[in-house]
Amino acid sequence: MAPESLGQIFLAAVLANNFVLAMFLGLCPFLGVSARLETAFPMGIATTFVMLVASLCAFGLNLLLTAFQLEFLRLISYIVVIASAVQLVEMFLKKTSPALFRALGIYLPLITTNCAVLGVALFQTAREYSFAQAMVFSFGGGAGFTLALVLMASVRERLQLSSVPGVAQGTALSLMLAGLLSMAFMGFAGLGGG
Repeated sequence: MAPESLGQIFLAAVLANNFVLAMFLGLCPFLGVSARLETAFPMGIATTFVMLVASLCAFGLNLLLTAFQLEFLRLISYIVVIASAVQLVEMFLKKTSPALFRALGIYLPLITTNCAVLGVALFQTAREYSFAQAMVFSFGGGAGFTLALVLMASVRERLQLSSVPGVAQGTALSLMLAGLLSMAFMGFAGLGGG
């Protein structure tokens, strides 16, 4: 069990060790879905939900696998849990909000292969977090992921109203913005301990 408080774990996951802007995990949806705020926020919420479910199941699976000395099955079992959680989110969105389901497009099923989601499960296991710490860590990771998506979408929407030189338009501008956001988040490096 790590000696960190729940507040430290949450702050570190949201700001200092943000999965997207500090660890560079989950960049595919970060760059792909962050063009508009109306798709960025729901994608962040969906990813947060999947992170929470994956973290909950990973905690239980880790206890079970450790008890039977089957730790080598961790990775594959975590991937199965994540894929199942994503299927639940997909079915829910398709039923309740077909327009949002279409707007998220290919990025919704790609949550399954989002390395930030798998990172939550693997990091909490490696750090030997208690159940409460694991849940706070996964919620903080999801909140940080959502924050990164919303910040990027907000800046990109604002830049659509500006005149940008042709050399910097498109992917080049997105990567420059991501780099600037990442450097801004480096200021939180000493916050939250880890």
